[in-house]
Amino acid sequence: MRLTLTALLLLGSSLCALPLQAQVPEPTQTTATASARLERIGERYFEAGLRLNPIAGSMMLGEPRFDALLGNDLSPRHLAQDRALQKGLLRELKTLNEAGLSPDQRLSLQLLRLQAQNRLDGMAFPSELMPINQYGGAPVQLAEFAGGQSAQPLLTVKNYQDFLKRLEQLPAWNAQAIANMRSGVARGVVLPRPLIERALETLQALTVGPVEQHPYYRPILNMPASFSAAQRKQLSSTYRTAIEQRLQPSVKALADFIRSDYLPNGRATAGLSALPNGKAWYAYSVRLHTTTALTPEAIHALGLAEVARIRGEMEQLKAQAGFDGPLAEFLARQALSQETRPFKTKQDVLAAYEVINRRVQAELPRLFKRAPKAALEIRAEPELTRATASDHYAGPTPDGKRPGVFYAVIMDPQQYASTGMSSLFLHEGQPGHHFHIALQQELPLPRFRKYDWITAYGEGWALYAETLGHQMGLYQEPNAYLGHLSADLLRAVRLVTDTGLHALGWSREQSIRYMMDTEGVTEQEARRATERYMADPGQALGYKIGALKIRQLRDQAQARLGERFSYADFHEQILSDGALPLDLLETKMTRWLATQTP
Repeated sequence: MRLTLTALLLLGSSLCALPLQAQVPEPTQTTATASARLERIGERYFEAGLRLNPIAGSMMLGEPRFDALLGNDLSPRHLAQDRALQKGLLRELKTLNEAGLSPDQRLSLQLLRLQAQNRLDGMAFPSELMPINQYGGAPVQLAEFAGGQSAQPLLTVKNYQDFLKRLEQLPAWNAQAIANMRSGVARGVVLPRPLIERALETLQALTVGPVEQHPYYRPILNMPASFSAAQRKQLSSTYRTAIEQRLQPSVKALADFIRSDYLPNGRATAGLSALPNGKAWYAYSVRLHTTTALTPEAIHALGLAEVARIRGEMEQLKAQAGFDGPLAEFLARQALSQETRPFKTKQDVLAAYEVINRRVQAELPRLFKRAPKAALEIRAEPELTRATASDHYAGPTPDGKRPGVFYAVIMDPQQYASTGMSSLFLHEGQPGHHFHIALQQELPLPRFRKYDWITAYGEGWALYAETLGHQMGLYQEPNAYLGHLSADLLRAVRLVTDTGLHALGWSREQSIRYMMDTEGVTEQEARRATERYMADPGQALGYKIGALKIRQLRDQAQARLGERFSYADFHEQILSDGALPLDLLETKMTRWLATQTP
């Protein structure tokens, strides 16, 4: 349950749930009231979903009413409620008179139905039986919150009290995780052994050491100066007692179970298809993350073609550099070049990103009609999660109290390569995730659409945004262009390896070797990437599939409009309705293009 951008926003599938109490359908409406009724239904279901998943309320909305709640998304009661709620939503939507809706409202209705149906379809597969992977689940998520720089505010005494209440619900989550993993072992639904080993590494920091060094104790070490001596004493005592008597023992029991009971039953296979009903499970994941009917085999072939195309462009750069050896050796040599590793400290890396940000900001008005009102900050990934994290973006809160944040994973500043920084910033910062997610919150949309996430759209847009570095002049230097091509190659390789692992019987080692040979990355980099795809089947497919569709739509617009084509107009249309499945996005853009005069 580590709620990175992707994992958090995938909660959109369950944010449109019925209220927790039984619902009585409203009387059949007249045409005049259909739109108002749809609006009420959407808002009611969004609110109910937040109550069912309160941690999403903290992360997406920053609303304090959720900050004392954790929720237990692993429990049978939660799953039964969720299933009943989604079914109830679909039943109620069937009673709407669609003739009374505007085109925009019909789109909202389509999306609301899709969210509920996707959630129901996904509940046919027991993902709750594999609740802990290398990202650590709820125990690690709460440790991130304890730093005070994430979704959990830690500024007032009430904030501290709320966070402690949330922490004290963790033992129940841990106990349910153990029960679910026991059931998973009995049913043959278990993680691959390497992911279990990595999970133990991640949890280790939460199981040992004195209280003063425990991640959950960090709020006490960082108490605001405004707290009185009595408040400090009381909070220190209650946090210490909770950590010593309940939290640390609970996480230790979880880790001990994983080590002694779960790890010996970890599977040797890497892909989802090795699990019971795994082929259908992966087909669902592919459909969810790509919003297409593409088969794993077709995606694998597309990936191979994209790999060949991108490597062809890299071969030209290799020839320009006068290198005679294999491309993988050239890429590895460039990655290790001291010229591309100028940093000494973490602050040096962050400062370089700030320079890139200023260059990007100067170019954005040419390419976009509007920018998000929310600020964008650049931060380093916290130490606790650096070993397993990927660079990512966290969205702002609608009240403006929390900005959008690009988190850069900086393991060793002296080994941090500068080549890919521009492409990465365009993806995770602006105009990538920040322009999609922050702007989507500002659009006049129902809340269930403001906070929805569709992988192919969101990651597709961010990958497409990387290509705008050409228009911004960021790739004129050969190393920067090579960094961009390397990032593009990574996403093409994902099409090959994700489908290879989960549909074609590839082993973990086969995927690692393919990445090393194709991308010139180190074994450690290939291992981390492979294990990410093993843990989240299908998610890695959305990037390339979405970006290729957006680029196809732009090519069509440029071909039709010629010199009248405007990047700003095109991007406004892509972003103006928020996240859409690719088929609906294509339909929208085709209609828009038909109204434009060449």
